Amino acid sequence: MQLAYWIVAGLLALFYVYSGGMKVLRSQDRLRPMMGWVDRTPMPLVRAIGVVEVLGALGLVLPPLTGVAVVLAVAAAIGLVLVQVGGLILHLSRGEARVTGLNVVLLVWAAVTVWLATRRL
Repeated sequence: MQLAYWIVAGLLALFYVYSGGMKVLRSQDRLRPMMGWVDRTPMPLVRAIGVVEVLGALGLVLPPLTGVAVVLAVAAAIGLVLVQVGGLILHLSRGEARVTGLNVVLLVWAAVTVWLATRRL
């Protein structure tokens, strides 16, 4: 179980560090080709979502790695599930059902991470 957790959580953390980092560091013009929703979302909110994603990624890795407050890994994984639920709601409200595939995959990965993290405790 531990190896499975590290594989799934590690891949999920890499994705969220990259995705969240882009939201934090890139301008609205540079994000627009990849994320059309940034046109109608205030940039402070886009940046906040990016920060949440990066913190979630760190929360998946650092607590189990250090052995300190390991339960935070479960909280981080639950938080990332909620981020994807929000992403699905956003895309569906914009009539973008065809682009929700990545959201669904990330939602499932985060849910599996929750399950694996609870099995580790």
